[in-house]
Amino acid sequence: MQYYQFEKIFSQMEKEFGKVNSGQEEYHAMMLMPLEGNALKIHRKYPSSNSRRLREAIALVLFDVKEQCTGESINTDSFRDDDNQRLERALLMAFDPFTNQEVKEVITSQTTIDLSDHDQLHAYYVEPVRCLLRIKESIDTWVKQNGADGYFDFIEQFMGSKIHGDEMKFSVLAPK
Repeated sequence: MQYYQFEKIFSQMEKEFGKVNSGQEEYHAMMLMPLEGNALKIHRKYPSSNSRRLREAIALVLFDVKEQCTGESINTDSFRDDDNQRLERALLMAFDPFTNQEVKEVITSQTTIDLSDHDQLHAYYVEPVRCLLRIKESIDTWVKQNGADGYFDFIEQFMGSKIHGDEMKFSVLAPK
């Protein structure tokens, strides 16, 4: 896979899943908070997992979601390194039932979502994908303005005092 193809995942997933518009973040806080909080915890522990690596991690997560929804195996290994892989895992821990066993247990015990059904899985992933795409837009803005740590500097000021410990948080939102 070429870098151009790697980058196309953002527009492909936006076309397929939609996005959260600027100014509408409060309506998506249940998903945004664990995504951003988990990423911030990793950045605090590993400063080299910076805003630019988070942008890459979001692309990797989008490929992970695409693979779960389609069954199509996509080799993104050439784009992974320790810095973005830590962030990828932290993001997936916020919502993915195939990464986080607690999420899987909540989904299987408290919802009617069939994790083996690609259509139901696609519907489940709509909110996390939209939120990830919103975070990516925010990263693009803050990195351009303030450099490699721009997004994390912003998040630290915005919500840093509310984020504690190392435990990865998650949110399960059943599709409507």
